[in-house]
Amino acid sequence: MEVLYEDNHIIAINKKAGDLVQGDKTGDTPLPERVKQYLKDKYNKPGEVFLGVTHRLDRPTTGVVLFARTSKALSRLNEMFKKHAYEKVYWAVVEGKLHPEENKLQDYLVKDEKRNKSRVCAAGTKGAKEAKLSYKLIQHLDNYSCAEVLLETGRHHQIRCQLSAKGFSIKGDVKYGARRANKDGSIHLHARSIKFIHPVKKEEITIIAPPPRDAIWDKVIQKTN
Repeated sequence: MEVLYEDNHIIAINKKAGDLVQGDKTGDTPLPERVKQYLKDKYNKPGEVFLGVTHRLDRPTTGVVLFARTSKALSRLNEMFKKHAYEKVYWAVVEGKLHPEENKLQDYLVKDEKRNKSRVCAAGTKGAKEAKLSYKLIQHLDNYSCAEVLLETGRHHQIRCQLSAKGFSIKGDVKYGARRANKDGSIHLHARSIKFIHPVKKEEITIIAPPPRDAIWDKVIQKTN
């Protein structure tokens, strides 16, 4: 488990593909339980360790996840996420040559609970929610493109759904139209960074998560360094 940032109030983890931020029907141990055990062992804490989940990442997605270590931090971070008073940047590797190379997408999405999937729909559709993001190209690869994505809203599968609706499925994301799955079950969507005001110290903090090591992500890192 890779700890990106830790103090008395918050802890940030670089989530691996396959990690669950919230327990589900699989019964697999979710990431928060492992973080609790890490804190319990590190600080020799007796009894139950407090850890608050402030936001989530899809299971096949990687990158920074922020947890609260105190109830005060949790309530303030929850309010921060509710007001969208933060900046979260993703990297997405998509199939094909991304065009235009910079764009802002504004759609309405509706969630299909049975299939655990979202789709773009008309504004007046029952249950539809507005979804906004902007992206810009980082680089073209052989058969893919890597884009930096800035979320303005936080809808279910938003990046995956909006990009695929424009014909640019994320590598490995067969649920949203990718040609083939990645061997490890991951998709090439990475929560690269989060910038926010610390809930207690009131200082601006930026936490950056290195992407997983593979041939494609390594090329992206070489380009951005």
